[in-house]
Amino acid sequence: MSVTQCVGRDNISVWTVLVAAGEGRRFGAPKQLQPLAGRRVIDWALEAAAAASHGVVVVAAADQVQTLRDGPAALTASADPVAAPPSAGSQGGTTVVVTTGGSTRSESVRAGIAEVPEDTEVIVIHDAARPLAGGALFTAVTAAVVSGADGAVPAIPVTDTIRHTENGSLDRSQLRAVQTPQAFRADLLRRAHASGDEATDDASLVEAAGGKVRLVAGEPDNLKITTPGDLHVAESLLVARAPDRPAGVPLVGIGFDVHRFSDDPQRDLVLGGVLFEGERGLDGHSDADAVAHACCDAILGVAGLGDIGTLFPDDDERWRGADSLALLAEAAAQVRGAGRRIGNIDCTVVAERPKLAPRRAEMQARLSEAAGAPVTVGGNRAESLGALGRGEGIACWAVAVLF
Repeated sequence: MSVTQCVGRDNISVWTVLVAAGEGRRFGAPKQLQPLAGRRVIDWALEAAAAASHGVVVVAAADQVQTLRDGPAALTASADPVAAPPSAGSQGGTTVVVTTGGSTRSESVRAGIAEVPEDTEVIVIHDAARPLAGGALFTAVTAAVVSGADGAVPAIPVTDTIRHTENGSLDRSQLRAVQTPQAFRADLLRRAHASGDEATDDASLVEAAGGKVRLVAGEPDNLKITTPGDLHVAESLLVARAPDRPAGVPLVGIGFDVHRFSDDPQRDLVLGGVLFEGERGLDGHSDADAVAHACCDAILGVAGLGDIGTLFPDDDERWRGADSLALLAEAAAQVRGAGRRIGNIDCTVVAERPKLAPRRAEMQARLSEAAGAPVTVGGNRAESLGALGRGEGIACWAVAVLF
């Protein structure tokens, strides 16, 4: 989904500053100019930014500016086996401007902001070294600003244990890894940068200027190219996403979820969006619908969009008691926004109780509506083996086919 579809690009002016002035000292060369799946890294980032904006300001190193200004060929690579390369100057009606960056990231951002028209309402800052950011991510941060936030930043949960050099391990449940694109009210971003201060990201400057920045769910595959090895990872992900994969060659994903039965007698049992009255409910942050959750993981993982815990983390109060069919619908929308079509999803539920057969048709209908694709459900018992066989919880496996 593009920003146009979400907030109406024609009704609000959105420009993106694409920061591409780095020398690539750790990489050994300007990483934004390295070949990646038939293009260069910058070409992928530019295409995503252009699709989400009225205009893009590419901030480049001084020795690259003229090359990029010379014409459409400057921002393209050689023949591309994955998709047609974008053009500079005009990206599907989007204006592209190239300007010279500074000696620091903040100076480069300021140089880009200076080229953005004064009547722009939302400015998005994106790193050219993040070529995998999807349209849904641009949509999410821009929509958050349109809905009233001063700024919006994509972030993902930290999975590694983080230690302070003197104070030991930190509570990772309170930590998030921040990504770009980051969107801001244009007036506030300009004011924040007018201070001339330096920061590793623009959200820090906006907060220092008194702005409130909202976190939105980031994308685990939105990696930043830092080492040569990152290019290999990025290429495999881009090839898997390619919309022109040979006809008839599907992507197959698998999802799994398990929940124990809750000790709370007020918890409802919801499976496949269907309420099983009189049955003991499952324990979980949302409504604990293991079937819908497994479907989410099956389609998100194979589309390269992470998993349900990334999009809807269980330490976020917004998702407490959430309807998992709504989560499945959002996951399916993200998959379609990434250029994928869901062929079908097949689920196997392992439970001693309740009996699914009387409600199977209803479950399939609700799941299919949420996913926008056929979903089938089957049930099995664990034959008294293990925790599932003892009736301590319910598990579900889901297999999804995407095109």
